[in-house]
Amino acid sequence: MRALPLLPADPLRLLLPMLVFVAVASAGMILRRFVFSALRNWSGRTGSKLGELVDGTLKGPAVLWALILALHVATASSELPQRYQLWIRPTLEVLWLWSLISGTSRFTARAIRIYGERVAGAQSVTTLTEKLAQTVIVIIGLIWMLKVVFDLNLTPILTTLGVGGLAVALALQDTLSNLFAGFYVSISGLVRIGDYIKLNTGEEGYVTDINWRCTTMRTVAYNLVVVPNNKLGQAIYTNYFLPEPRMVMSVSFSVGYDSDIDRVEALLLDEAKAAVGKVPGLLAEPEPNIRFNPGPGDWSLVFQVNFNVAKYSDQFLAQSELRKLLFKRLQREKISLPFPTYSVQMEQKSA
Repeated sequence: MRALPLLPADPLRLLLPMLVFVAVASAGMILRRFVFSALRNWSGRTGSKLGELVDGTLKGPAVLWALILALHVATASSELPQRYQLWIRPTLEVLWLWSLISGTSRFTARAIRIYGERVAGAQSVTTLTEKLAQTVIVIIGLIWMLKVVFDLNLTPILTTLGVGGLAVALALQDTLSNLFAGFYVSISGLVRIGDYIKLNTGEEGYVTDINWRCTTMRTVAYNLVVVPNNKLGQAIYTNYFLPEPRMVMSVSFSVGYDSDIDRVEALLLDEAKAAVGKVPGLLAEPEPNIRFNPGPGDWSLVFQVNFNVAKYSDQFLAQSELRKLLFKRLQREKISLPFPTYSVQMEQKSA
């Protein structure tokens, strides 16, 4: 039996498909460059994020789309045997659909990141949110590919996946526990990106991300704290940004027992109110107040100056600057600022 030739007998017949491939691929690359350049210019004029979004996610797949289109047109204009064209066409369809699915998933994830942070009242966007959106799109795309391209009956496949998924779930209990705990933490709104939280076990910091396995936090000293999601879901923690980022702080000052209590209180209150606008983060409302607390001490009278700061990170500078202002004011007003003194009694015993 005579074997079919792999290629046309006349090599010159390959010239036309090659020229068609080069022409279509070149036209596609030129069109790609023109479209993305126009999108960047439009985004620069309007300030829209759409051009940046499309350029960052679809610029790479557009190269593959141009090559797939060129290969498809070149194959259709060639004289390859029919048995090879039967394989080439489904292969091109699979590549086309996979590149479309991949580009769509990346586009969706980046769109969630860009536009989700700009929506007023929306929850913070985490890596877990992006990955879940990408996973859903990939699963739907694969099911569509199996049904449309390969015309497969999905019922046995889904049944097998269900049984296999049960076995995988039993083997990956800790991983799935972290995944679902992270999903709950993300959608609950009790922990958001940028919030400062402190766990009952002592770990604290600004939440930087929530992914499928863990939650990462940045401490004030710029160190990284990694907390498994299931531990965070079970922990008792304080969120210093909820229900609002404003915080009540206080500093204490001690004066001598010979001081006029009412005068000292009036001086401290006047200086604390005057510090609003001078000290970064110090709030005018609610206004500062003075409390004679804890009051008479072992060697002085102690006053507590209460004030509000805009957010957690403002407390350190506000306390320092306010202490300096209050100390200078008390010195100017000749208010005695005592310090603890101790008496040492020595006894000498005879031999």
